[in-house]
Amino acid sequence: MRKNFIAAVFLMLAFSVTACSQNNAAPIAKEAATKESQMTTNTQGNSDMPKNFVQIPGGSFAMGSPQNENWRSGDENQHTVAVDSFYIGAYEVTNEEYQAVMGAVPSFFKDAKLPVENVSWLDAIIFCNEKSKNENRKPAYVVDGVKVTWDKSANGYRLPTEAEWEYAARGGTTTPFNTENSISPEEANYYGHYPYGIEENYFTQEKLPTQPGRARQTTVAVDSFSPNKFGLYNAHGNVCEWVWDWYGDYNTATTQNPTGPETGNFKVYRGGGWFDFAKHLRSAYRAILPQDKIGPNVGFRLALNSAEAAGAVVSAPINAEKPATKGKVLVVYYSWSGNTERMAEKIRQQTNGDIFKLVMEKPYSSSYQNVLNQSQADQHVQARPALVGNVANIGQYDIIMIGYPNWWASIPMPVATFLDQYDLSGKTIITFTSNGGGSIGQSVTAIAKAEPNAKIGHPLSVHYSGGNSLDSEISQWLKSNGM
Repeated sequence: MRKNFIAAVFLMLAFSVTACSQNNAAPIAKEAATKESQMTTNTQGNSDMPKNFVQIPGGSFAMGSPQNENWRSGDENQHTVAVDSFYIGAYEVTNEEYQAVMGAVPSFFKDAKLPVENVSWLDAIIFCNEKSKNENRKPAYVVDGVKVTWDKSANGYRLPTEAEWEYAARGGTTTPFNTENSISPEEANYYGHYPYGIEENYFTQEKLPTQPGRARQTTVAVDSFSPNKFGLYNAHGNVCEWVWDWYGDYNTATTQNPTGPETGNFKVYRGGGWFDFAKHLRSAYRAILPQDKIGPNVGFRLALNSAEAAGAVVSAPINAEKPATKGKVLVVYYSWSGNTERMAEKIRQQTNGDIFKLVMEKPYSSSYQNVLNQSQADQHVQARPALVGNVANIGQYDIIMIGYPNWWASIPMPVATFLDQYDLSGKTIITFTSNGGGSIGQSVTAIAKAEPNAKIGHPLSVHYSGGNSLDSEISQWLKSNGM
């Protein structure tokens, strides 16, 4: 199932993955003496802090983003938070480290010094416990099926909380990135064709503070680029990083060492990855997935207590049921060029489901340049364009398959209108996407945020129309979802 999902995701990339050589994964050139001095300073005089960890001094900061931050999301409500001092890995966990503890590597990019990816939140929790046992530390977590209890007094490895992660990633900055107001492909590994602000400046790129650059189409070694002011490498880009918290609105009343809600349906991951646009690398941006789901650009870094702590925090999913694999299917789609429509028709045929096309009352322009401008403008303000018609008795459907072109690394706003119109709580949502090189982007996160009580299946992403192999790709994708 994992293999089929990864194959489907990687088919969509603008350049063939097979064209990526080992040189792509090599560290970005920098002064070796600077890195050695940084790590020596951060590890002196503290026997409890493992090699390649840094100590983050306790303090307070403005978590979230200000109202005027470009491309901010509505769930980034800015508020003051204080955290105690803690240790955190200078680097993301590597394939080599994961292999040594777990005996196998799930990553698509398997070089030893690359970050591990394709790990779920639960995978990361289990790794923390196993590594702790190997080093005679008390495991931080008690795992009981899908319920996890965090013993805050334990000296074992753990995931950072969402507040700790953002505090460490910012490194004292208050700007969108720890590189301040923009970030270039020479400062982080992301889909560098789309730097910060490209959406509203696609045809006037001379206005951009950072020009489009390289999209590496792979992860890079975890010590690539320069660290932030706290000594963290790749806090932006390379792989997204799991944190402890369930997703939900920030509890602004709990401002000292917050740990997020005790229950939820989606876990948070932060920092953006190798195929994300720059806007999704922002320090305040929050992405989400179910705790048992993997992503081709999702990994993690470790944390440890450096101050005394006490108590326990319970993490339990609201709905532990698996996504439905049988039942009545509705295929819902929005298509501009016809690529998504082709996918939708083939999916309807293979599932024998019903189909519903999302049609705007005032359609976007048929001009490519105009539709790019219109769609980004709508996405920028989270517009909800009116649709023609409605789905009769949506309650009769168990599985909703939602298709769309990947526009600006997210969903087109007609899809957002549909999600606002219908309550899909308890239903299984499975997405399919046509893209020109950005894979699924953060579209699944956008759908999960819009339908927080739905169950999410494995996505399919196809490059443009998918070619002659589309039927077999759809078949394998349906099998990966148990259908």
